[in-house]
Amino acid sequence: MPCLNEAETVEICVRKTIAFFDEHGIDGEVVIADNGSTDGSQQLARDAGARVVPVSEKGYGNALMGGIRAARGRYVAMGDADDSYDFATLMPFLEDLRDGADLVMGNRFKGGIAPGAMPGLHRYLGNPVLSFVGRLFFRSKIGDFHCGLRAFRKESIVRLGLQTGGMEFASEMVVKATLAKYDIREQPTTLSPDGRTRAPHLSTWRDGWRHLRFLMLYSPRWLFLIPGLLLMTLGLVAGAALSAGPVRVGDIAFDVDTLVGASAMLVIGFQAVIFALLTKVYAMEEGFLPHDKRVQKIIDWWSLERGLVIGGLLAVAGLVGLVASLLHWKLNNFGELDPRHSLRLVVPSATGLIMSFQVVFASLFISILDIRRRSHPPLSDPADEAADVVDAAAHKVASEQVDERAS
Repeated sequence: MPCLNEAETVEICVRKTIAFFDEHGIDGEVVIADNGSTDGSQQLARDAGARVVPVSEKGYGNALMGGIRAARGRYVAMGDADDSYDFATLMPFLEDLRDGADLVMGNRFKGGIAPGAMPGLHRYLGNPVLSFVGRLFFRSKIGDFHCGLRAFRKESIVRLGLQTGGMEFASEMVVKATLAKYDIREQPTTLSPDGRTRAPHLSTWRDGWRHLRFLMLYSPRWLFLIPGLLLMTLGLVAGAALSAGPVRVGDIAFDVDTLVGASAMLVIGFQAVIFALLTKVYAMEEGFLPHDKRVQKIIDWWSLERGLVIGGLLAVAGLVGLVASLLHWKLNNFGELDPRHSLRLVVPSATGLIMSFQVVFASLFISILDIRRRSHPPLSDPADEAADVVDAAAHKVASEQVDERAS
């Protein structure tokens, strides 16, 4: 249980959990991960039978991770120390873990939310929207991403390398467990009004944004790739149509002004797609995201030389168009041009030139990442090399002695 000034409720939470252990014959302990309480919560928890672990780094995630690392059990259950969750109902969670699950999530929307237990903004907007985003981005089946009552195999969760220190820790655990293809299950759980009189630590807008930001940053596909492909498609279709002449839809005429906008959409979309690829490669190299075979195939194919060739072809096409526009200007004695005609040459040509540099720069950056991936193995220790020489010499002497006896 993470704890920061929970003197009003921590004792009752500890006693309920120990009673649950005794009732079901469970060899367990209650670990209070104290995040710097100043109201005497630590002593109250000890008196009730808990082991208190001080965690100096502030934040919900830091406190939980400190408690998880300190826990001695094979399985760990986590829950707030504010008496909003009923720790006596953990048996179904434990049964799922014994059955092979890696993570068992509580679901407050299936188990029941008592009146006054959750603000309306959280119940009808924040939690449903963020949980929907999590399911959409990561193809998860979890219905309540942010339930504070959950249980898991300690080894499985430590192996994930969770890093966030704030409230978004709850999302990180589910996301990384999903990406690691863990066995994740759900159990209905109830949520009651907490027993404290002070304001909760949770900040609606700040922590809601931190959850949403985390979900976006861990999904390059939805952050960059899908918006980029949509922009590229719109820009390419509109640009191709407007390069041939004005397009009229009813009483509305689209001309070179729209062509400039289409070019911008194409360039921005193309840049977003490249960012999706670069983010994936970097995240895979650093271990933030699991290995993706589709991305690996693209990287294996996209060598620096191929990137330079593709970028060069785009640059040639752009330069040809710009030369043609200069010839068009010359034919008009370098005088004033009608932008409705001249921009139909200049805009696509400039777009091709910009995209050529994007391809070249992306190829260079991927090649830099590739150098790190293919770095040489570390040199052996000189002491080991000396030992190998001694062993080889001893082996040679032994062989010569055997030969002498044989002769």
